[in-house]
Amino acid sequence: MLSTVLCIIGISFLATLVRSTFGFGESLVAVPLLVLFIPLNIAVPLSVLMSVFVAVVVVAQDHREIHFNSARWLILYAMLGIPLGLLILTYGNEYWVKIALALLIIMYSTYAMLAKNTLQLEQDNRFWLFVCGFLSGVFGGAYGINGPPLVVYGNMRRWSARHFRATLQAYFLPASFIGMIGYAIQGLLGWEVIRYFLFCIPAMVPAIYLGRYFNHKLQGNSFFRYVYWGLILIGVLLIVFTLSGLKN
Repeated sequence: MLSTVLCIIGISFLATLVRSTFGFGESLVAVPLLVLFIPLNIAVPLSVLMSVFVAVVVVAQDHREIHFNSARWLILYAMLGIPLGLLILTYGNEYWVKIALALLIIMYSTYAMLAKNTLQLEQDNRFWLFVCGFLSGVFGGAYGINGPPLVVYGNMRRWSARHFRATLQAYFLPASFIGMIGYAIQGLLGWEVIRYFLFCIPAMVPAIYLGRYFNHKLQGNSFFRYVYWGLILIGVLLIVFTLSGLKN
């Protein structure tokens, strides 16, 4: 039991560090590792609780860095995309759609790193807010992967690493909170989940501040280069996990 708790605490530190540094990606770190030690119906709600906690702290820390107008429209348009994502989740071919999504993430990230001239937006653009917000809702509703379309918009707007991290938390906070309420209604937010979460808090707090330090050290193009490498890794992991599930 003690070894399980220590492993979960270590995973929470790593996942929170990734989220605090880059603004997203903790669920793809946390959930696959957590299920090695606890059931999926505990791992997923625990990951959502961690997401809410990180978002609350970061928003409180860096609320001056948030592009609230962008976050508001991205959230609104994501709500429109979630139903389509749920339809894909319910009726789509899970394995091949996941692989197609992973390949799309990998190809776009590679293109974004290699292209010399990419679209730049001097101010918020309602069309691109809709496209990126809607796709974020679709990806999130279907597979819990909201991040890639948000990365695209942040890159087009040339947000700094600080603005990107803070604005994404303003987006994720209501989305994760709604998810937490849903799990509570379904009876999945029980004492065991809360107990593991309480154990993780002492590891998550320093990870948030360490991630903030790393985030502030990343500047300009170097930040998005790391982000796109992260997206490529996410795409590869998504393919690996999907094919692993297919074999099982």
